[in-house]
Amino acid sequence: MMFIKLSNARILALPVILSLGACVSFGGKAPPSMLVLTADNSVSAGAARTASATEVLVIQTPEVPRKLDTNRVPVQIDTSSIAYLKDAFWADKPARLMQQLLSETVSAKSGNLVLSEVDAGGKAARFISGSLLEFGVDAAANEVVVVFDAVKITRSNPTEKRRFEARRPVTAVEAKPVGAALNDAANDVATQIADWAN
Repeated sequence: MMFIKLSNARILALPVILSLGACVSFGGKAPPSMLVLTADNSVSAGAARTASATEVLVIQTPEVPRKLDTNRVPVQIDTSSIAYLKDAFWADKPARLMQQLLSETVSAKSGNLVLSEVDAGGKAARFISGSLLEFGVDAAANEVVVVFDAVKITRSNPTEKRRFEARRPVTAVEAKPVGAALNDAANDVATQIADWAN
């Protein structure tokens, strides 16, 4: 049998260390559920695509204002103030969720080979970028709103920019109906951008 000799100081510290687990929390309490975006148009399982480097389309993660740089859902109270919807949390930040939705929708509707910047390895010649300006609740109108300023860049061609918007009414400003309405509005915007990107 092996014995480990502990100093008096270490023995006295043990109860303190063991008691920390009861009073210290590492991270907040997990929400009961999280919101996600689900694509209405998706690529079929087993679908394979090939394209030259100049034909590949890269969809970049959009820029967002500070109010959207979080996984919370903003509620525009009036022209100068916002709050965040109670118990409503996205599984990822809206910019990343919207980029994934756009990639899936554009790929499904256009047949384009859509890659991330990392996968394209800096060789792509076509890009969709832009800014996700609104992605939350307009309390005055009792609607959700998604506004995306999309930029289409093709090397050796003029750059194009267009604003896309979708709104959906909400029955209650609560996590479940707002999440469903935002999913619908985001898919509407993604479909508009997919049609424009061709």
